[in-house]
Amino acid sequence: MGQELQKYRDHFILLVEAGFIAVNQADEDAAVKLFKASELLDTQNMLPRIGLGYMHLCKLELKQAGKIFEEVLAKDPNNEMARTFLGLSMSLNPAEIAKGEKVLEESASNSKDPEVKTLASNALEFVEKFVKKTPTPVQGQKTEAKKK
Repeated sequence: MGQELQKYRDHFILLVEAGFIAVNQADEDAAVKLFKASELLDTQNMLPRIGLGYMHLCKLELKQAGKIFEEVLAKDPNNEMARTFLGLSMSLNPAEIAKGEKVLEESASNSKDPEVKTLASNALEFVEKFVKKTPTPVQGQKTEAKKK
């Protein structure tokens, strides 16, 4: 890292946190810039990559999110946050619900981080209530009408 950047190294976590805040405020441009700036300060830390994956997850760009979380896990197989977000990304994809639930169940059971455990448990509950939910009678009628 260049000497000019070295003096800002302690700003790394602030930039990452600001990136997550930008994602939550739907400011994609700022989020990307903040995550890229934080990557410059610490190229080995996976948090900026997780932040970018989180951004894609929030936008329901599930393939892009999953790809980023898999890249993080390839470099850091024990990254509980990336694994849980990967499970959530997978469970929101109708073709991968079962695989995603398995990943989330493992995170809910095995994570050492209480926040990650809570995230995994809440994600499982969400998937059960909303993703796997059977259609209402009205939704079912729409499907039947399309078949005719």
